[in-house]
Amino acid sequence: MLTCYGAGADFVAVYFLHLKTFGRAGGSSAVSAAAYRSGERIRDERSGKTYDHSDRRDVLHKEIVLPSRLGDEVPPWARDRCALWNAAEHAESRANARVAREYLVALPVELSQPQRTKLAMAFSTELSDRYGFAVDLTVHEPRDFPGSDPRNFHAHLLATTREARLEGLGEKTMLEWNDANRRKVGLAPVINELLHVRARWAAVTNEALEAARVSARIHHRGLKAQGVDRGPQLWIPHTAYEMERHGYKSAVADRLRDEHHSKVQIWAEQQNMLTEGTLVPTPGTASLTEGASAQETPRQSLEEIRREARENWLRLRQSEERDRPLRDAALATSHDDDLAR
Repeated sequence: MLTCYGAGADFVAVYFLHLKTFGRAGGSSAVSAAAYRSGERIRDERSGKTYDHSDRRDVLHKEIVLPSRLGDEVPPWARDRCALWNAAEHAESRANARVAREYLVALPVELSQPQRTKLAMAFSTELSDRYGFAVDLTVHEPRDFPGSDPRNFHAHLLATTREARLEGLGEKTMLEWNDANRRKVGLAPVINELLHVRARWAAVTNEALEAARVSARIHHRGLKAQGVDRGPQLWIPHTAYEMERHGYKSAVADRLRDEHHSKVQIWAEQQNMLTEGTLVPTPGTASLTEGASAQETPRQSLEEIRREARENWLRLRQSEERDRPLRDAALATSHDDDLAR
């Protein structure tokens, strides 16, 4: 699951981009990864293993994207997913070789399916053109089983670590160069590439949202870096969310909503006081002036913060245990309904 929203909350665009690598040192197989993501049956020629995921029903789109410089004609080696990833495995000889990179991105639920696919294709093409690698793109819809999040549209961009050429895979892309070699040719440290990709995903996603006339926007930086002072946000645990989604009442969700409502009221009052000049914030304290007696809120010690966190966690666990019978009944009912359908 990529993101879990509070039950009953409005759909909002969410930023999510995760980079993962597949290498020999960790026992990973690019063939296995490609078979799983594409929902296909592929044999790994190097290991002799066959990976069969042809029973998947959540793959909405899959396509191999190549650099634009290769032209419109797709080379024979890139027409077949099995051939592509077996070629990627055969190209590596070192025991600790990195065979593939993956960019996992959350696709906005606000967009239609064709718009989400177009967005994923555009981003895949941009990465392929920048780094010269082949991208095996798969777009997934949310899984249809109890416990899945119905808003979890996402895409896997599985990329080769070698450049894609007409005759096959060539040299390692500049992403695989160490910083010493990058400096020799005037390139910045490789961390800058990740920062660039993160920023570009936000940019192309916002372009797609704007083109679809959707007001929501995403940002690759945190709220603090953006200078956003947002009020308290409601978060509902996924178990409680699923119970309510299946029509059952959750004591945990109700309690968290009550607590959230109180926090929002306090935050709103503080914002009004800051606007009126009656609340002067100082590090670790909050002072009330203009006729009110000065009052300071002492800072919590580290041990007090830890103790409060433990107590909150225990209360949450106890509430979840009380809700367990209803949750199990909800999931069992959903399973029976699925079987009936």
